[in-house]
Amino acid sequence: MQDKTHKMMYYKSMKNKNECAIKPPMGWNSWDCYAANVTEKQLMENAQYMRRNMLQFGWEYVVCDIQWYEPLAGTEKTEYRPFAELCMDDYSRLLPAENRFPSSAEGVGFAAIAEKIHSMGLKFGIHYMRGIPRQAVHRQTPIKGTKITADKIANPFSISKWNSDMYGVDASKPHAQDYYNSVFEQFASWGVDYVKIDDICNTNMYPNDPYSGREEIELIYNAINNCGREMVLSLSPGPAAIENAWHLSRHANLWRITDDFWDQWDLLKDMFRRCELWQAHIQPGCWPDCDMLPLGKIGVGFKKPRMTNFTRDEQRTLMTLWCIFRSPLMMGGVLPDSDKWTLSLLTNDEVLAVQQQGEQPMQVRLNDDEAIWMSRAENRAINLAIFNLSDKRRKIVCPLSEVNFRKASLRDLWSKKDVGFVSDKITLELAPHASVLYKLV
Repeated sequence: MQDKTHKMMYYKSMKNKNECAIKPPMGWNSWDCYAANVTEKQLMENAQYMRRNMLQFGWEYVVCDIQWYEPLAGTEKTEYRPFAELCMDDYSRLLPAENRFPSSAEGVGFAAIAEKIHSMGLKFGIHYMRGIPRQAVHRQTPIKGTKITADKIANPFSISKWNSDMYGVDASKPHAQDYYNSVFEQFASWGVDYVKIDDICNTNMYPNDPYSGREEIELIYNAINNCGREMVLSLSPGPAAIENAWHLSRHANLWRITDDFWDQWDLLKDMFRRCELWQAHIQPGCWPDCDMLPLGKIGVGFKKPRMTNFTRDEQRTLMTLWCIFRSPLMMGGVLPDSDKWTLSLLTNDEVLAVQQQGEQPMQVRLNDDEAIWMSRAENRAINLAIFNLSDKRRKIVCPLSEVNFRKASLRDLWSKKDVGFVSDKITLELAPHASVLYKLV
């Protein structure tokens, strides 16, 4: 009887996890444009732009990325200030830096910002590093609801390769779960809808054990279930290892299949190989994540402001692959600085429907020169994406039999135009790194 009850509780919690991201999330994240330096003003400017221009197309998450608790983030030449003094409460939990987020003063935390974002019809997300603050461990500050201090649950041999803020949490220690419960209790009180946990999907400090954060993932999963608020759980960075797919799909909604993705063609071309690897693990509530969209104006917080280095053809190829694969879409550029072209990429409802509604994404062909992907659409139609991966203009032929069709009417989803009837094959010429996205009926 006890075992049966345990199983019922497990499947109930699984259902709740999947329901909070039944479709791949769409939103904006501050990292690509503002690095660790984002401010409340910048956060709200991007939220307001999303409400005015993107909400009606399904974009809803506004995510504040790393080091919102670091008052002097971005003031030195290094990406992160080593062993920086962090803002923290009396229970070893991080707090927003008031100089960067003025509305967080007097213990309010992110509650005021979340309330404003919710009033716009949007949802609010934050980034959090795996573990417990080093300064809490060194100062032996308490863990809420317990009689122990931070040093009693920390693992000082579990650290990030690239950021010094945290020690890992030793899941075998009593009250390790209590610490994470207290953190997510705080997030719930702030009104957080989405949490991106970093240095956990691939703990790249430890190449011989890249999934060393496995037990902390379980602690975090339990903490979300205990906090009383529905939250999407996203795990970073990648690349996630395919042998961990079962565990990832049961404890998270999103997990990165790549390290940080930037505006370089070789990274985009390599994403086709990564998507091939993960295509069988796409399901409602569980989304292999190709990472953020480095489109529009990026690099501001890195002191390298620029419009994306991707050509227009490459930008469309990026959006086409992310949508046919059903990756989450997290825009990385400064939204208020978006030009008409960038906004057009983000607000084509027929293309976005492929990401939100397509089923059974599947690679049909991949070689060094070209790729073909398909997914199921309504009423037995299919979505078909054809990509020229070469550096030269090429003719590509796709027999309809290759996608289990005999004859079809084609609609170009990017131009929103019907382009004719084909009876046996699709033949087209594509510019270097260009693509098309059709619906076949």
